[in-house]
Amino acid sequence: MNIQDRAADTAVAQGNSTRKPINLALQGGGAHGAFAWGVLDKLLEDDRVEISAVSATSAGAMNAVVLAYGVSIGGSHAAREKLHEFWLETSRAGEFYSPVRSNPWAKWLQASGFQPDFAPAFLGFQAMTHMFSPYQLNPFDINPLKDVLLKVVDFERLSQCNRATRLFISATNVRSGKIRVFENCEVSADAVLASACLPYLFKAVEIDGEAYWDGGYMGNPAIFPLIYNRGSKDVVIVHINPLERKKVPHSAAEIFDRINEITFNSSLMREMRTIEFVTRLIDEDALDGSRYNRMRIHSIRDDAEMINLGIETKLNSDWTFLCKLRDAGRAKAAEWLETNIDHVGERSTVDLAAEFL
Repeated sequence: MNIQDRAADTAVAQGNSTRKPINLALQGGGAHGAFAWGVLDKLLEDDRVEISAVSATSAGAMNAVVLAYGVSIGGSHAAREKLHEFWLETSRAGEFYSPVRSNPWAKWLQASGFQPDFAPAFLGFQAMTHMFSPYQLNPFDINPLKDVLLKVVDFERLSQCNRATRLFISATNVRSGKIRVFENCEVSADAVLASACLPYLFKAVEIDGEAYWDGGYMGNPAIFPLIYNRGSKDVVIVHINPLERKKVPHSAAEIFDRINEITFNSSLMREMRTIEFVTRLIDEDALDGSRYNRMRIHSIRDDAEMINLGIETKLNSDWTFLCKLRDAGRAKAAEWLETNIDHVGERSTVDLAAEFL
């Protein structure tokens, strides 16, 4: 039985499901998004939870649309297959385009277990992107990920199928600086590429006469669409960028890396503080709990693994590297499920005050 033939049976099975509904919030982070792939793979495999909606940015947006499309054609099993296909095709595309993977010197260093501050090829690549804009370096706006997305996802079907997981894909409006959230009926390959458009690599993506950059600048990921969404109040944040580092960075590479992490965590930190504030007011009867949503926040992360990965590895599409991150994500998702599944629908498993204040 192929993927399409399973669709009807899967929809019926999910309709009768007693799984606990959760919403996901997926951060961006380039190739590090393979960690989130592993998390999704494990959650889709587990029969105790059901993914109701996903808010996502950048690499998280790519994971999200591939997941939603897979669900639309064949449920959880098809979603897992599609995610595997997407990352495999991404790895293959990286054979020709990644400045990290294509460098034999960087490969040798990685195989020997030694990690330099920056791979030599990345140093040259970074210098070029700081001297020249993508309008000069990439005038034809070549983006191999667009071909990968169009190969893996039928966006017309995704935008019309009511079985697809609900999506909220964020991008940053270059002109206004405001966030735009694309929902299922608006999601296209361009919308996903806009969400993942790093301005020093690609031209701004134009949609409806407006130019967009990476959504991570204004929402990485945006939580508010999940708050307004009528459905599960359990939000599982899949972190890619470490929130905290014990050591103060000293080298240029470490400083650059930490600035990147802080920048792309800042919008999430603000939203978490707001959620903590509203929750506290509800607890103190200062707000009417029947009028304001009490969100239950959960978190899947592996800072110990991610801290050891330099920013240049976000461009590393080597299949072995991606699978390593996938396996780390699966392991952390399994750990979270065993520890916290009973609390889903009951309470948060993240201390918002301790984590974000």
